[in-house]
Amino acid sequence: MRTALLYRDRLIPRSEAAFMRRQYCAFDQLSPYWLGCHFDDGLGDLGAPGHLLGRPGPLGAIERALFKQFGRLPSTPHLGALDPVVIHAHFGRGGALALPIARALGLPLVVSFHGGDATKDKHYRRQLIPTIYQRRLEDLKREAKLFVCVSDFIRRRLIDRGFPAAKLVVNRYGIEVEGLAEPRAPDTPPTVLFVGRFVEKKGIGTLLDALAILRGQGNPLRLSLVGDGELGSLVAARAAELGGIKQAGWLANDAVKRRMAGALALVVPSVTAKAGDAEGLPNVILEAMAAGIPVVGSDSAGIAEAIAHERTGLVVPPGDAPALALALARLADDPALRQTMALAGRARAIAEFSAPDQSRLLEQILLSVLP
Repeated sequence: MRTALLYRDRLIPRSEAAFMRRQYCAFDQLSPYWLGCHFDDGLGDLGAPGHLLGRPGPLGAIERALFKQFGRLPSTPHLGALDPVVIHAHFGRGGALALPIARALGLPLVVSFHGGDATKDKHYRRQLIPTIYQRRLEDLKREAKLFVCVSDFIRRRLIDRGFPAAKLVVNRYGIEVEGLAEPRAPDTPPTVLFVGRFVEKKGIGTLLDALAILRGQGNPLRLSLVGDGELGSLVAARAAELGGIKQAGWLANDAVKRRMAGALALVVPSVTAKAGDAEGLPNVILEAMAAGIPVVGSDSAGIAEAIAHERTGLVVPPGDAPALALALARLADDPALRQTMALAGRARAIAEFSAPDQSRLLEQILLSVLP
């Protein structure tokens, strides 16, 4: 098979390992070769070896710094010997960093945008000392063959940022649909599940406000939080105040799926952060649908592209704690509605978000740019 270089500067954050691995699960014409400048905590979950640019030791660190700032490609590893035919970079900044590799090897470059790299204003705001991404942005728009967007929302944002519409294609995430366990009734007492980083755009503050409203109404609905992040101390304080909240910290993907199996619903209360940061399409929504639990999510970014309102889940306005509380209470009070939505969501996940299907589509996108 021909080699496709895959560039991710950090190889690879554990929050990304599962969905990054699935993007290449059905490739049969291109052999992925992961490349980056730093190893991260999710590399073991990637299911493939990662390779650092530059030699081992201090000299390699210097080579990587020169590569990032000035585009000087290290001689190690010898990428030309792999006879690569395309380079696929992840995130906008990753595309800017990979641009010198594409130039040096004469490769077509395809860049995937996942969310904040398209929406955060700071990435596009003029400043006295521009970032690497800002310095190379216009070259990237001109020289990259295609930009892959995880949702229609991200595609629209990139058009707003001046990216050429003809180069923008949508390829959504996929989830494993083979061997899924049969959906089952939720555990007692009913518990809703949140999975994600404790950061502003995830809307966890809105979720805790909604739970406070339910507590005021005498509703004992429980909440399970999976994740961590910069708002962790604030979340812990409010969890202790509200009661009925369990914090599991960060869990591996298989452990998250086990928690999904007994949940009343997954809640995805995302908002657009003050700095413009927004979701692309949270992969956890697709995993919940496949697991057979309904999703309550906000009408933010690409979320409503996955949730069919009133059929596979409920969509509420972003930042609207009363509406979120009402939606959660409605599912808790109506087991038949929950079951109907769970089955419809599972069917939609299998039909539209199969990881092998999405992976084959991505491979065809990459093959389409070859000479």
